[in-house]
Amino acid sequence: MPDRLREQFVALASGRQPRFTERVTGKDSAGALFHADMTAIAVRGLAGGTSGAVVLLHLPAPAAAVPAATPPVTRSAVAHAGPLLSALDAQVLEGVARGESTVQLASRLYLSRQGIEYRIGQMLRRFDTPNRPALVSRAHALGMFAAGQWPPRVLPEHVKP
Repeated sequence: MPDRLREQFVALASGRQPRFTERVTGKDSAGALFHADMTAIAVRGLAGGTSGAVVLLHLPAPAAAVPAATPPVTRSAVAHAGPLLSALDAQVLEGVARGESTVQLASRLYLSRQGIEYRIGQMLRRFDTPNRPALVSRAHALGMFAAGQWPPRVLPEHVKP
């Protein structure tokens, strides 16, 4: 990891800055290099300290790679970008994205702590993620949240009717 990027993460973790954006270069699964804008956002815990970070990569589309007539995106095409959630799971995911604790979620949604932990555990498996910040990051990468909105909301096309 480059020193500049390491310093940015240290500042994020220590609370000196709430977020940062850096231009990064990485390798995809085929080994090809790509350039992206990486944004890291601190997730605060109940005590006010940093409890994690959400990291987003924005890959700009090359001008030559965009077809002249892009077909419209349909509800069924968008829904396949990520799993469909029940209305309750969508509320739990939104709470996790806001940084709510298990107890806060249980109280707000009138469920037990174990019920919340069960639902989060199921989503961790469905999204193939190891922890809550990674779950939120994966959901965001799949386009499940409305862009630029706080508090985060799962888009209706990702919620079962």
